[in-house]
Amino acid sequence: MAGKKKPLVVITRKLPDPVETRMRELFDARLNVEDRPMTQPELVAAVREADVLVPTITDTIDAALIAQAGENLKLIASFSNGVDKIDVGAAAKKGITVTNTPNVLTEDTADMTMALILAVPRRLAEGANVLPGERKWAGWSPTWMLGRRIWGKRLGIVGMGRIGTAVARRAKAFGLSIHYHNRHRVLQSLEDELEATYWESLDQMLARMDIISVNCPSTPATFHLLSGRRLALLQPTAYIVNTARGDLIDEDALTKLIQEGKIAGAGLDVYENEPALNQRLLKLAAKGKMVLLPHMGSATLEGRIDMGEKVIINIRTFFDGHRPPDRVLPLKV
Repeated sequence: MAGKKKPLVVITRKLPDPVETRMRELFDARLNVEDRPMTQPELVAAVREADVLVPTITDTIDAALIAQAGENLKLIASFSNGVDKIDVGAAAKKGITVTNTPNVLTEDTADMTMALILAVPRRLAEGANVLPGERKWAGWSPTWMLGRRIWGKRLGIVGMGRIGTAVARRAKAFGLSIHYHNRHRVLQSLEDELEATYWESLDQMLARMDIISVNCPSTPATFHLLSGRRLALLQPTAYIVNTARGDLIDEDALTKLIQEGKIAGAGLDVYENEPALNQRLLKLAAKGKMVLLPHMGSATLEGRIDMGEKVIINIRTFFDGHRPPDRVLPLKV
């Protein structure tokens, strides 16, 4: 882009310093140094002025906002793997290209998923709070803080994409038996490697598993995929872990079933209405029935820098007149 006017790139949240520095070198980059989520009027002002908008998952880029975009806005380069908060169809109709940052958070998210798979049955969060707590620890006892064994249990993975597969590889090393439900059956070679059992029926799989890991994308078709009816199929000794998107699970139904002892517990990193949190979740966490994390599944410095580099490559490729490598096309209806 040497000799050309640098595109105005508006970045809605603070990014890692190496990413912002490179952005400033290459573009006319407007940073959000305060890391305060943009208000709706600020987003409107941004799309009216910018050549490129770099939103994150905290921003809703809907059809109403896109309709107010100025003529200069030609690219929405999302700093996110998912684009469920961007109306890709509305952007396409207005001649705006949308990109994302896929395939860089797989291992980080799978690590956190595995951590929750361990933390919930083994009561790690409860144990970690004992020593710093107000009550003095009385010492080891044969029947104190008993959890449930992981080795030999059945893990049901909902969504056997890149992250689900990475979770399966970790879980197999911990002695879990791998089961999965997916839109399409994976390659036989992968099934053989993981010794995985495929379930065409999600309902049938849910009823037979010890632990459920939710690893599928959020789409209109997967909203409340784990509905109250499906959650009720779980065994009373089963645990559920979600590091994907909050709206995949009916939170009200989940909390009710755990309160009633019909599900043993849950580990959640994502929520239906985050950052607002269902207060019943907090009460269950205080009782040791849940481990709740503040959406940190992909939160590694390396991962965030990798995401930023993908955003930069998408912007540079676009303004060099080529198709960005991570272009997102609207779903065909």
